[in-house]
Amino acid sequence: MHFNPNSSRTFGSAVHPGQVGIRNKRAGIRACTEVNQIVTRKTIAATTLTRAKTSPAARRAAAKATDAAAKDRSQPRFAPIRTKRVFEEICEQVRREMAAGSLRPGDKLPPERELALKLGVSRAAVREALRSLEIAGVVGLHKGAHGGAFILKGDPDIVTRSIRDMFHLGRISLDNLTEARTLVMQMAIELVCERIRPTAVAALEKNVDRLTTLPTSGKASERVAISAEFYRLISQATDNTVLQVIIEALTDIVLQQVEQSNIEFFPNLIAHRRRLVQYIATRQVDEAKREMTEHLQRLRRHLMRAERTAADNKAVRALAEETVR
Repeated sequence: MHFNPNSSRTFGSAVHPGQVGIRNKRAGIRACTEVNQIVTRKTIAATTLTRAKTSPAARRAAAKATDAAAKDRSQPRFAPIRTKRVFEEICEQVRREMAAGSLRPGDKLPPERELALKLGVSRAAVREALRSLEIAGVVGLHKGAHGGAFILKGDPDIVTRSIRDMFHLGRISLDNLTEARTLVMQMAIELVCERIRPTAVAALEKNVDRLTTLPTSGKASERVAISAEFYRLISQATDNTVLQVIIEALTDIVLQQVEQSNIEFFPNLIAHRRRLVQYIATRQVDEAKREMTEHLQRLRRHLMRAERTAADNKAVRALAEETVR
């Protein structure tokens, strides 16, 4: 038999080299097993300690934060898409043609059926668009053999109705309304003094004469009608269509409040109007602006006082009704 001559020297023993190798192998396996068990026990202990230090509530919060962050990253931020309705697109096309000059006041739009075919839409959509344009004052609808939809010149009352609606809905306060009117009238007076004509001065003087015929205890509606005409003459004297529309819109709403509040006749109203007309006729801009501003500010204070009184009375009535209940 041939033995490995290095076996005994290697292990330092005279025992049979095969037995020595088996014992060493078994010892090595046992040592590795023990090391693995020690490492496993330490790992479990460390993990357990870490979990013990973190409360369940903290773990849940961390998990939620992680989920939220992942969700925020994964989901794109889309905005809602707002498409126009068919009738709105039809209205816009009509307005574009007006802006381009293809449609002028007095022009007649194609019949409903023909317009629907041209646009590739239903007659119901065309009908709804025409009604919308009619409400906006863009077209007038006429019945009969020679009827149809005709382009209008434009109705300034549309502006008045829009501002009035915003005022009644609380979007515009009485304070803002009267302030804007004062500022607009200051600008208007400058133009009036520059552009006034003798015929316009005569019309203003005639209006003031009509005011002198009214009794101081007369109905507010009569004074309001004459005042509306006075400011209309002022607006026309500016020779500015935009200012004319704005002045008449603001004046209409303010005078409506004057009539509803039943404000008493200002003792110096007639004298104020005569001085104002004189300043305008002689083109005294600063004096005319001061005269107009002082009057409008005085009217503004009266209206604000009447508004507060009305609000207080409303609150008292509401409280009384609540007490009865």
